[in-house]
Amino acid sequence: MSWIVERKNAPNPVQPIINTKGSRPRARDIHVTACVIAGMCLGVLLSQPAWGQVPRIQGQGTAASGMGNAFAAQADDPSAVHYNPAGLTQLRGMEIMAGLLLSGGTTHFTGPTGLTATGDRNGSLAWPPPAHLYLTANLKDVGIASLGALTAGIGLTSPFGSLTRWPADGPFRTATIFNTLPLLDIKPTLAYQLTKNLSLGLGADIYTFSGLVGEGQVERQSIWPGGLGIPPGSRVELFGSDTAAGFNASLLYTALRNVDGKAIANIGFVYRSQATMHLTGALLANGAKVSDAKATLVLPQIFTGAIAIWPQRTIEREWKLELDVDYVGWKSFRNLDVQLANGATIPQPLNWRNTCAVMVGTEYKWLAIDSLPAWEVALRAGYTNQQTQMPDASFDPGIPSADVHIVGGGIGFLCNEGGMLLGLLRCGNVGVGTVKTKAIGLDLSYQASLYEGRTITGNRNPTVDGTYKTTLQTGGVSVRMLF
Repeated sequence: MSWIVERKNAPNPVQPIINTKGSRPRARDIHVTACVIAGMCLGVLLSQPAWGQVPRIQGQGTAASGMGNAFAAQADDPSAVHYNPAGLTQLRGMEIMAGLLLSGGTTHFTGPTGLTATGDRNGSLAWPPPAHLYLTANLKDVGIASLGALTAGIGLTSPFGSLTRWPADGPFRTATIFNTLPLLDIKPTLAYQLTKNLSLGLGADIYTFSGLVGEGQVERQSIWPGGLGIPPGSRVELFGSDTAAGFNASLLYTALRNVDGKAIANIGFVYRSQATMHLTGALLANGAKVSDAKATLVLPQIFTGAIAIWPQRTIEREWKLELDVDYVGWKSFRNLDVQLANGATIPQPLNWRNTCAVMVGTEYKWLAIDSLPAWEVALRAGYTNQQTQMPDASFDPGIPSADVHIVGGGIGFLCNEGGMLLGLLRCGNVGVGTVKTKAIGLDLSYQASLYEGRTITGNRNPTVDGTYKTTLQTGGVSVRMLF
């Protein structure tokens, strides 16, 4: 999230909690062309404005993360609640899925004079880590047939977030030394299968904060340059929170099936609406309250189009290839002004720009293994190319901000009824009373986020100008239970 407090005409303003990424013109032109071509191939129009204080955390399911988050046209596990709710109609019975992402890495800064600094995720790993939890139920399978082919689900995710720490005596301490945005998204969702080949999804996105995750609020800290009656060198903090709601709508269409009736070509589309958060909080100096403060955050509209094909899909093996495209119209996010209790307004021009991300992923799955009866094993790989939305003038070192190449892979295991877990438990017999599992799954993933080096010039805070180089690494784990 991004808040800023600055003195008018001050040379070293305190910048906002903003997250974004920056790039070279040539790389941007190539990327835009790729987005246009991919969009045409998908046959999906992606063109709505949106906001985002920080880049989306796209990894909301470990299987999907292992495929570069190219999952909206597959959407066949409970993380469909996030990636494409219409895909929930592919699930049977009840399922629970939970997991998290362990993320670490550094950003290295070199100023025009050779001064250096290193930022991290507040330690070796960001904490609290982005996490996900999903519960789904095919209502017909659980005995509620009167509602037809309806599937219900609910999810809890961390869709936007940042956690970055810079030295308190660093070169741009008046811009940022720490920020975090532990925003939660509660996602009640319904999906209905209209025909054999077409399903629709509709859900709510309830964005909020909780004291169970971090301090339950947006928070940004910096060293004060002076002004507003606050002594220079004070450690200042801005924080705030709110709850807001948006919605999502989606479809999943199976264009082709094989002779066994399995899908071999799927098309997916997801729309996520804006949601406006009216944050209320305070400005602190050395822990003491200076003033109440408020600001408005508009979480973004996002369009996703996806296509998946299965060159091979039999009772023994499956091989999937998928291409997804996200488009976010960050250009509508032109400013983020802060209002103080005395009526003063602190202007924050941002002037972000539209971006898109291209995601490509593959999965190869063994469904019948002689040496592992009743087990399924999947290998996954993926690549994501994501653009920056923040120009040099409003760049904030609080978040890694450059065009990024994300490469990774993963492995998945599903122990079906009849299989043995760790040689001790039968996968179809774990539970209490009459509530027993039919299968248990474990997914693991790894991703390396390789940010292009970015040189900032002409920033509103001259201390921010310099070169930034970032590498992040993320490991994911999810556990899935089918009932």
